[in-house]
Amino acid sequence: MSIAGSDCSGGAGIQADLKTISALGAYAATAITAITVQNTTGVRAIHPVPPVFVRGQIEAVMDDIRPDAIKIGMINDIEIVKVISACLHKYRPAYVIFDPVMVSTSGHKLIEDDAIAALTDDLMPLTSLITPNLREAEVLTGHPINNVEEMKSAALELLKFGCKAVLLKGGHLEGGLMCDVLQIAGESTPHLFTSTKIESPNTHGTGCTLSSAIATFLALGYVMPQAVECAKRYVTHGIEAGKDIRIGEGHGPLNHFYHPVPMNIKEE
Repeated sequence: MSIAGSDCSGGAGIQADLKTISALGAYAATAITAITVQNTTGVRAIHPVPPVFVRGQIEAVMDDIRPDAIKIGMINDIEIVKVISACLHKYRPAYVIFDPVMVSTSGHKLIEDDAIAALTDDLMPLTSLITPNLREAEVLTGHPINNVEEMKSAALELLKFGCKAVLLKGGHLEGGLMCDVLQIAGESTPHLFTSTKIESPNTHGTGCTLSSAIATFLALGYVMPQAVECAKRYVTHGIEAGKDIRIGEGHGPLNHFYHPVPMNIKEE
């Protein structure tokens, strides 16, 4: 189940999550937290869904379908944070993946200041994994992160919010090599995932796609490092397959349906 904002242009948010979960062979349900007015060139406006309707959507799905994994994306209202936290306490899903979306690719701020404290105090302690990028991790830790060693330190610092694991994404690192750091609580050594940076104008929704892919692989029975590895491979191939496709005038989306992955095959 994806709890996130709607992207009317179809590249990120709920729409990207639906495509990802479906492409990977699982069933997707949703709860929409906000309606955004956006396209490939940027976000024009955000309208939060009333908290009572966010709660209603989550309860309707959890009472009936009872998904194994929940992916949480954009939340820009403190009352919605409280509603989601209350629902997680009530239903206790096996996996909760939280992508703390705070700033869009175009630089548009997507969250209110008072909601950040609620995220760290009320929501993060209930999560299996958080997946911040460097900008979001800098907001959460309060200091700059410029290299892999600083990413490792920041991941340990982020664990103090109570989450079970942190995947710190290094897509904004300088240079042609990307590195993501997975730090699992209780483990002394982080898991490092390195790859060559793909030059593409079409990277809209990559964070949404990665987090929903991880949630999907966890629901299908993969352990955390394996779920992250398979999700990253899916995103990488999606970026590669979509880099030459022209959709819109700005940052287009990756190709979610480049190759469906059978749900009954777990790659070693």
